[in-house]
Amino acid sequence: MSQAVSPDNARLALNLMHFARALRAAGLPVGPGKLLQAIEAVEAVGLGNRTDFYWALHAVLVNRHDQSELFDQAFHIFWRNPDILKRMMAMMLPTVRTDAPPDRPEMAQRLAEALHGAGPDPDGPEKTEIEIDATFTVSATERLQEKDFEKMTGAEMVQAKRLLTRLALPLAEVTTRRHRPDPGGPRLDPRGTLRRMLRSGGDLADLARKRRRTRPPPLVVLCDISGSMTRYSRMLLHFMHAVTNDRDRVHSFVFGTRLTNITRHLRHKDVDVALDAVSAAVADWSGGTRIGTALHAFNRHWARRVLGQGAVVLLITDGLDRDAGEGLAAEAERLHKSCRRLVWLNPLLRWEGFAPKSSGIRALLPHVDDFRAAHSLNSLAGLADALSREGPRRAPGLRRWVKEAAG
Repeated sequence: MSQAVSPDNARLALNLMHFARALRAAGLPVGPGKLLQAIEAVEAVGLGNRTDFYWALHAVLVNRHDQSELFDQAFHIFWRNPDILKRMMAMMLPTVRTDAPPDRPEMAQRLAEALHGAGPDPDGPEKTEIEIDATFTVSATERLQEKDFEKMTGAEMVQAKRLLTRLALPLAEVTTRRHRPDPGGPRLDPRGTLRRMLRSGGDLADLARKRRRTRPPPLVVLCDISGSMTRYSRMLLHFMHAVTNDRDRVHSFVFGTRLTNITRHLRHKDVDVALDAVSAAVADWSGGTRIGTALHAFNRHWARRVLGQGAVVLLITDGLDRDAGEGLAAEAERLHKSCRRLVWLNPLLRWEGFAPKSSGIRALLPHVDDFRAAHSLNSLAGLADALSREGPRRAPGLRRWVKEAAG
């Protein structure tokens, strides 16, 4: 039978406060209001069942799907710590079950830092060892630019997100059908010439000339939010938000097992409001990946609307497809023929020993124009530099990957 808990119990409130502080330090938006709601939720479900205790806190403290994994790791680490359990549950939890899942092979560094200061040290203050960093050639910002998103601490992620807001993604301008007046233009402008003649009373004036207008092409972003991309989707969504608010004609989509248009949500200037709206609109976070199905939906329902005027497409995915690449090659080929340039950003490319072995990667590679990593600030900055230059449609180094995938 569930054991009732009173919100007046100081020990429960104190340890829930430590847990809330740890989550906030790790990046979750947990404030005093949510702490009070968490106490009320625990009082409602009791402490006799660990699963009920977990989901009561989850329902209150987790707002978005991308926060679930961090909360799950924090819960199992925090509430299994013997010192914390001794302080909180000595009198409150005599019947709590301890059938916790096995330890995870790896814990996020920012979570480790957050939990390190979650409670007082029973052994008293430790002596601080002063270490001298003799590396003066590389600044902290430069190290952050190179660091993998997966390995960033909470403070580094905050700084990285701030840098992402200043990241511009200039695209090489393309020629449009419209013209603009230009005295040195290559084409005659009959209408402009007639207007000059009317202003001069019918006398033949200098011939007006014109040239084609140029403007940046539309940008379309297709981002994978499946389970295998969880570690990177959060930062990449910040990147998509920054790009959307930096320029016009940006269309953003996310996909796991289905395709969702999030363009309207990312237009909010406040990134937290935008990502909350995205989380509410997307139903397939951190699940499987059906890349072929998602591209089929895009080609059928959206391609004609957003791929006009030489659009550039960014496909962000690791290529790990639940359907083993079924129908993916045909849909990728159709997408490639519909846009000006198709750029594939793959976080797995950060590994030196990366090889295109999965069926999804082999199906995609022959139909893209560039294949780049997307795991750090520098990799995204390199993408911006590559897109700002007008060059050959297909990147020079792509042939090696295509040949390796075919072999």
